[in-house]
Amino acid sequence: MSYSIDDIAFTAEHLVRPECVLATRAGHLYVADFRGGVSHITPTGEQYFYGGGDVAGYGQLKPNGIALLADGSFLVAHLGDEKGGVFRVYRDNRIEPYVTHIAGEHLPPSNFIYLDKQGRLWLTVSTRHTPRAAAYRSDIKDGFIAVIEDGQARIVADNIGYTNEVFVTPDGMQLYVNATFSRELLRYDITADNQLENAKVISQFEAGVYPDGLTMDSQGYLWIVSIVSNRLIRLNPATGQYQIMLQDVDIDHLNWVEQAYQQHAMGRPHLDQVKAKRLSNISSLAFSGENLSRMVFGCLLGAKLAYIDTEFSGIAPAHWHFDD
Repeated sequence: MSYSIDDIAFTAEHLVRPECVLATRAGHLYVADFRGGVSHITPTGEQYFYGGGDVAGYGQLKPNGIALLADGSFLVAHLGDEKGGVFRVYRDNRIEPYVTHIAGEHLPPSNFIYLDKQGRLWLTVSTRHTPRAAAYRSDIKDGFIAVIEDGQARIVADNIGYTNEVFVTPDGMQLYVNATFSRELLRYDITADNQLENAKVISQFEAGVYPDGLTMDSQGYLWIVSIVSNRLIRLNPATGQYQIMLQDVDIDHLNWVEQAYQQHAMGRPHLDQVKAKRLSNISSLAFSGENLSRMVFGCLLGAKLAYIDTEFSGIAPAHWHFDD
């Protein structure tokens, strides 16, 4: 089973860099929006925007990953040029700092914030390099994962090759993470005190795969999206074997990026362009719909959300019932 670009449809409009998308049982979609907040798409297609404006000491918020909380507010990972952190965005447009430091230092530009079913918050920082593009290399591993407890962040896994999205299994015992530029899927065991240990490379991806977003289906397979190549992958975590379920890629463009990557010369121009028929640098995914069988994608260079209908069903995320 695989899908073609003809299976892709779109929803929403006028989004700005919709990198991360969340879905709830009631049919609402929420997406990070680089205008400085979160865009909300209702089941009837209406759109609302929460946030905007400057944050003291940080300028305009640059949302990358987002998490929905039970009270309807959002946590936003701030992908600033030099400083990151997590900020709380309310539906009345208020923005408050949530966690801005770690070990007494400013958090670097922050990639992803994730709420698991146990109520824990996990934060990823892709790299300590400034600018971040300096770490678009296979030989740099200075990203980390932090857990946020009682308003404080602490590093629980380090030396990762460009840390991106994470997924925690429903039982709360294991955490998966994509390392985009070492092209790895890693798995950690979560200890009783929320430390990560026993790191294992589950899959080493082939040329042309730059793993970013991930989630899990009800059969326990991981679904991963690749930037640049616009690939959707279904992966068996027991074996590390995977199948490309969908791709929308210009081979010449992908080869140009791949050559730069192999030469340690990859930079912003290789991510800020897209040569594809329908997808615009796919970066995240979420199962949605009443049966969790519609897959919605965030795209870094898009102004809409793409989606496909599948024969699979996803695992309900921690925020699934927050709109009920």
